[in-house]
Amino acid sequence: MTIAIYGRNLDKDDARVWLLLGRLSAGGAKTYFCNGDLQPGTDMVLALGGDGTFLRAINMLRGRSIPIAGINFGRLGFLTSAKVEEGENTWIEDLLQGNYTIQKRILLKVESDVIPHGVYPFSLNEFSIQRQNPAMLRIDIGIGDGRLPAYWADGAVVSTPTGSTAYSLSVGGPIVTPDADVFILSPIAPHNLNVRPIVLPADSRLEISFTSKSSQMGVATLDNTSFLVPVGTKFCLSKAEFSAHCIRFRDGGFIDALQHKLLWGEDKRNAF
Repeated sequence: MTIAIYGRNLDKDDARVWLLLGRLSAGGAKTYFCNGDLQPGTDMVLALGGDGTFLRAINMLRGRSIPIAGINFGRLGFLTSAKVEEGENTWIEDLLQGNYTIQKRILLKVESDVIPHGVYPFSLNEFSIQRQNPAMLRIDIGIGDGRLPAYWADGAVVSTPTGSTAYSLSVGGPIVTPDADVFILSPIAPHNLNVRPIVLPADSRLEISFTSKSSQMGVATLDNTSFLVPVGTKFCLSKAEFSAHCIRFRDGGFIDALQHKLLWGEDKRNAF
């Protein structure tokens, strides 16, 4: 088994790194540090860091079906499925023995003439369009052959189920289980208070454009990459033809992550 180790600004002298590499080597795995190019025959990728590192590792895979696991070397790490601690670290043996499941997570495909060269036009979490200055945007959205009423807002977020616990959640979107085949469209600080998030089938094709009375530019974001775009730009969003293959260990379920990392349902009455 060949495992690529990926991390942004990873301290290779970190004791956790050497503990992990030692256990993997003792289990018969070959490992190498990867900063972008994967060696032929790579069986999986371990992304060491937080959610930003995991998203960049998905970008690095460029649609390849190589399984990836996020190992939390950061803070919250909602997308990560394990961490290296003092003690047993039984997930390492589970990894070596194949005692894990692979969840296929849908990605959002973003098409536009203004996406800068080198920007990966796919998102595991979300796509957003936002204002650049204090003036609100008028955002026009088409869904298939129909159109929604214009959004007057600071922006809009289109999220995958994986991204439902990220930016989408912070602007009032619903939590969606990762295996759902849907997208979530949510306004950012809408001026018309009767506009709410809407859940759409993932086979929907969305067209998004925007205008502003006092700005010639807006900000588009694909996961953790952003760039300026001129008003009138049209974006076409759809489900990617491939999915991300995410490793999930036995003790790393979605509900557990909600409870332990987002403190979902935390209530002192539950202790009795």
